[in-house]
Amino acid sequence: MNFKNKKFPAQIFRAYDIRGKISFLTPEIVKAIAYGLVAQYQKVGQTQLVIGYDARLTSPEYAEIIRQVCEEKGLSATIIGCCSTPLLYFIARQFDGNGIMLTASHNPKTDNGIKWIVQGEPPCPDMIQHVGISASSTFDPLEKVVIKPIQHEVVVEYCLEYQQALLQDIQLKRPFKVVLDGLNGSAGRCAALVLKKLGCEITTIRCEANGNFPDHAPDPSQEKHLVELRKTVLEQQADMGIALDGDGDRLVLIDENGLIISADRLLALFSEMCLKTHPGHEVVYDVKCSTMVRNTVHRLGGQAKMIRTGSSFLRTYMLQSQGKAVFGGEYAGHYVFNDGRGFGYDDGLYAALRVLEYLDQKPGLTLSTALLAYPERSCTEDLYISTHSEEPIAVLHDVEIKSHDLGAQLSKIDGVRLDFKDGFGIIRASNTGEYFTVRFDADNPVRLNAIRHTFVSMLSERYPKIAQDILDAQ
Repeated sequence: MNFKNKKFPAQIFRAYDIRGKISFLTPEIVKAIAYGLVAQYQKVGQTQLVIGYDARLTSPEYAEIIRQVCEEKGLSATIIGCCSTPLLYFIARQFDGNGIMLTASHNPKTDNGIKWIVQGEPPCPDMIQHVGISASSTFDPLEKVVIKPIQHEVVVEYCLEYQQALLQDIQLKRPFKVVLDGLNGSAGRCAALVLKKLGCEITTIRCEANGNFPDHAPDPSQEKHLVELRKTVLEQQADMGIALDGDGDRLVLIDENGLIISADRLLALFSEMCLKTHPGHEVVYDVKCSTMVRNTVHRLGGQAKMIRTGSSFLRTYMLQSQGKAVFGGEYAGHYVFNDGRGFGYDDGLYAALRVLEYLDQKPGLTLSTALLAYPERSCTEDLYISTHSEEPIAVLHDVEIKSHDLGAQLSKIDGVRLDFKDGFGIIRASNTGEYFTVRFDADNPVRLNAIRHTFVSMLSERYPKIAQDILDAQ
């Protein structure tokens, strides 16, 4: 794709959304992007859409800029206020499945971004790049967009509609004790109301939207961000801790003992739930998920389908599977139910409610005992390894060639992944920077170490610096 305008920030147009620092994503850039988005909707004959925004300080103004461009171009746009991304997706169904969300998800407060759906589907990477090219050609570096400050506003009617849909889907008979951490994002307020209406005894932390994010970025995948939630779960002797990211499409759970539940274990539990009611169906997971997920799906008689990382790819696959795929999830904490319940998109709150409902069905069942069948893995988090100016394609090709003698199952869906009977390793080139993402997973620490060393030995001869970094990475 060719961005002709040298002053235009091409790097904010990523594989599955638009995201970057607000020093790049200025009001002028947002206006140029809006023209590209409107053209995309009108090209497929759409006449109406909704616009939502997260807690970030610039989000209401950016939503208004987009609304004004829609109005100018004859596209009917309704702002539904400060909300979670799942709430936007839900309301967009009344607007022919069209919606734009101003959010940078779990990123720090210095960032903002845009997610959107067209007729219920997220954009493919090419559509995102085309919006970028269109914006780059209409962007005028001399133009100054002035917009008066706009307060964040919650539009109650939309929040109530979304709540009602969840309350019709989920049934709880016993009153669970829950601690909810909204991380000052846009999902906490509504989530707290739903949990209360379901009869839960709830303690809230950071459930008011605050774009200053006074404690830290709204990213629940980092253990250091969950210290207060874990402490409160133990103090309150709660059944569960729930952490939602900045726009509410990702979930992290804490069990009653204060233990953080890994995405791999939750994916296995959700697979069990959905395959019980839909035997033989497909479960979808991304390339960063553990071998346990695949093995669990096979053991339960389902079909395991691995796809590339990116929640928009996951949702697109689920939508196009025509009911074949009953559940899908990502290592990053996105969970999509497609089992005749839920709404076919990633919603952190809904996923948490499905876990509570599962526990509700067996008297005295706790989250830790429900997950005993899916023990914690020996694994690394994502390790970010410099390319050391090497060409990523060449590095990955070398790993692929050398892997042929190892007797591992090779996957090239997204980087190079090698699956062994008892674990896996993956090396991927970043979409956004000069680095590789590497991750290892195994049944036990000894095998974890062995798999890591297998990758190091494949790289050490030609790429000693990369090999050493993988060895040293924590």
